[in-house]
Formats: sequence, structure tokens, C-alpha cells
Amino acid sequence: MHLRTGRAWTVVRVIVALILFMPLAWAFWASLQPIDEIFTAPAEPIRSDADTLQWQNYATAVTRLPFLRFLLNSCLITTLATIGTVFSSSLVGFAFARLQWRGKSVCFAILLATMMLPDQVMLIPQFLIFEHLGWVNTYKPLIVPSWLGGSAFFIFLFRQFFRSVPRSYEDAARIDGATHWQVYRHVMLPISRPVIGAVAALSAVHHWQAFLDPLVYLSDFHAYPVSVGLRMYQSMEGSWANLIMAASLIALVPPLIVVLLTQRYLMRNIGVRREGL
Repeated sequence: MHLRTGRAWTVVRVIVALILFMPLAWAFWASLQPIDEIFTAPAEPIRSDADTLQWQNYATAVTRLPFLRFLLNSCLITTLATIGTVFSSSLVGFAFARLQWRGKSVCFAILLATMMLPDQVMLIPQFLIFEHLGWVNTYKPLIVPSWLGGSAFFIFLFRQFFRSVPRSYEDAARIDGATHWQVYRHVMLPISRPVIGAVAALSAVHHWQAFLDPLVYLSDFHAYPVSVGLRMYQSMEGSWANLIMAASLIALVPPLIVVLLTQRYLMRNIGVRREGL
């Protein structure tokens, strides 16, 4: 009975995986087609003849616009923002989890309440602040907030993880004369690699695919990240659908590498959270 149930779940998973993979497969097929054959009706079957596949679409997609510059901009923004998110979120999470200070519960409740606010609600106030600071059309609005707390959700993850660490670890460091910073740096961070990997992966993917903030704060297209740069493959004369698909698949590679490299930390973090429930 259990064997049949296991096989049934395997079949269901394979079917779901194939359904989820179909848009990616179509995007790959479309990236190799002439522009006038992508949306033909009725749709033609996917061809395997190498003579009909236009692999040069990838080279055209990279050279038609400064796509490599877009990728470099995204790498810069994502790297700096992710480092800031991990550092500031872990630091704030440590303060909420291990330090005693007046008003901590109230501040943590306010922090959780900010998770209920859509980003669009804060867009205009934030823009006015950054404009007053002279940060518009720079990368500062996209990077600096990550160094000032990062995300309420990531702070919550670090707080929950640090709360699960036995108090004896901290007490042993205190006996040796360790300060709050030394406890955070030499005790908490080394044992929090699973949550650091999870936060780094989620933050990197979030900043890589961010579209609204770069669109609002950046006006020079040479400073665009890849998420906004892909929009430039659409013009008043029409959309280069095949080039958009090719460029999108190229832009998918860096976050995919990040997820693959941090997959074990993501799985380990899920295991830690399950054990704590």
C-alpha cells in the first residue's frame, strides 16, 4: 500500500514538474526562432533541425543593447545589497533575541507590522526622502536601505534562529569576558550558517529581479539593472520577442547559480525550522 502511494506521489510530482517546466521550454524554443514565427497560428511543432534554429539570437540579444552592462549593474547592486541585508538583519535579529532592553517587545511588534505594508505605500515618502538627500539616479536607494535593517522578514528569521541557540553558549563566552559584539561575531554567526545561506539566497534573488525601485530611482539607461534593461527590448515599433526570451534566459543563470550554491543551506534551514516546531 505504501509502495503504491509512493509511486502515485512520484507520478504527481513528475506531472507538476513538467507543467512548471513548460513555460521555460517554450521560452528556450522561442529564443531560437525568427521573430515572425514565434506567434504563428496554428502553432507549429518544436523543430529539432539545426538549420532552422537561430542560435545567433543570443549574440544579437547581447549586442543589440548594452546587456552585459545591465548584468554588471545587477551584479553590483545584488552583491552589495545582499551583504548589507545579511549583516544588518543578523545584527538586529541578535539584538531582539539575546539582548534585554526597554521597549523591545513593542519595537518587535512594530517591526512585524511593517510586513503588512505593501511596498507601493512607502514608495512616495521614500522617493521624497531620497530626492532630498540627492540620491535619485544613483544606486544608493537600492543599496543603503539593505544596510539599515534589510528586511523585517529576514530579521524575524534571524531572531527565531538565535532564540533557539542554547543559552550556555553565550554564558560560556560571557565568562571569558566576551562583549555583546564578540558574542555575536564569534558565537552566533558561525553557528547560523543555515539561516545566513537562506537569507543570502532569498535576498539575492529578490534584488536581482527587483523592477519597481530601479525603474523609479534610475533615469540613465546605462545604470539600469537587467530587470529593467529587459524592458528596453520592447520598442514603439514592436517587441523583439525572440531576443527578450534569449536575454531572459541569460539573465536567469546568475540567480540559478546562487540557488544551487545555497541549496544545502536552504534545506538545512528548513530542517532546523521543522525540528523547532
